[in-house]
Amino acid sequence: MSGLPIRLRVTAAFAVVMAIVLAGTGWFLYTRLSSHLAKELDRELQVRAQDLGTLSRHPGATLAGDEGRLVERGESYAQLVDGGRVVDATPPLGRAPVLSPRQLRAAARGPVYAVVGSVPGLNESSRVLATPIRSSSRRLVLIVGTTRQNDVETLNSFRDELLIAGPVALLLASLAGYLLAGLSLGAVEAMRRRAAEISADNPGGRLPVPGTHDEIERLGRTLNEMLERLEDALQRERDFVADAGHELRTPLALLRTELELAVRHSGSPDELRAAISRSSQEVDRLAQLAEDLLLLARSERGDLPLNVETVDAAELFDTVATRFRRRADEAGRPLRLDAPAELGFQGDRIRLEQALGNLVDNALRHGGGRITLRAAEENGGIVLHVEDEGGGFPGAFIERAFERFTRPEAGRAGGGAGLGLSIVRTIAQAHGGSAEAANAARGADVWLVLPR
Repeated sequence: MSGLPIRLRVTAAFAVVMAIVLAGTGWFLYTRLSSHLAKELDRELQVRAQDLGTLSRHPGATLAGDEGRLVERGESYAQLVDGGRVVDATPPLGRAPVLSPRQLRAAARGPVYAVVGSVPGLNESSRVLATPIRSSSRRLVLIVGTTRQNDVETLNSFRDELLIAGPVALLLASLAGYLLAGLSLGAVEAMRRRAAEISADNPGGRLPVPGTHDEIERLGRTLNEMLERLEDALQRERDFVADAGHELRTPLALLRTELELAVRHSGSPDELRAAISRSSQEVDRLAQLAEDLLLLARSERGDLPLNVETVDAAELFDTVATRFRRRADEAGRPLRLDAPAELGFQGDRIRLEQALGNLVDNALRHGGGRITLRAAEENGGIVLHVEDEGGGFPGAFIERAFERFTRPEAGRAGGGAGLGLSIVRTIAQAHGGSAEAANAARGADVWLVLPR
């Protein structure tokens, strides 16, 4: 069954259920008809027993003389028994009691129904009613019987009709189920054909969604939403590759130019050392860019490992400030640290140093005035701020400041690949937090929100 099409499987299941329903319905109707015929036969015997009982009380009346009016030859019979002796009977029963002595004794106490085999003149079973009557001060047992052939023929005819009508109804119901399954699965087949045409070469394709307001429509909408998410992810990956290639091209070109100039035009050791120094700077830039790209790629796969430990905010700020102290002093940009004593939290020290280092580097490149590293506990979490006193972010840039390869078009000059803030957000999210940016009263303020 697992290899059959869904349409055939649904039809087969529908046919099996319908077969069970039809069989159960047929059995129920057959048993109900059988029970109804049996009750009608017993009622007929009761009426006949009452009439014959009344007739037997009249002097000179005999059962044989009534044959043809209350008793039909070949279909019914009657017998009057006194004790174990037959005193009257319809021909051709003769003088042998129809019932056994035990049944006659029971009938003397009250009405008794029984089924007997063939009796003289009848070669088929019959239903009998034996009831006590009183005639001429004698207590007799009146036995009336009739064949069950009419009921058997009726039941057989009804059974034959069920055996013919049942398979026909099952066939018609199965065909209807097959057609309904085809109509229901037609929308799924249309979606399958459309899905086969969608590929990375023709983005924007969507599946046809039927307006049926059922599971098929919900499936189509869900699949279209999934396609939209996949298309967005694919576009982000393409943009990432394109931007990464563009960012790698510039330092590689500069490095090649410096090396060519050093080979061709360096006439003194000082000129050669200067060319090598500039080349070394470009190599450092390439290495940093490659590391940043690797970190972002690993974060996309959810594979950014964290070495979680207890981090003291003051010690974290001091380590970051030590790295940038000389550069800040040369630029005349003082570094200020503001962290409450013994403010600790759980995090990866190395990754957090990298994130804060990117923020301090951005402040040195693009900001102005004093740079402040400030830590505070807010709403049960830890907030790490890096503030400067420059011109701040351009208004339209703040909303996309954390996107990859994004640089302000105006207001904050400087180099860089546009990955610093994106890496900050990636590290914050890896810690279960977030990264935000805003323009303060003086300069820019970028901060990480981390769980305690």
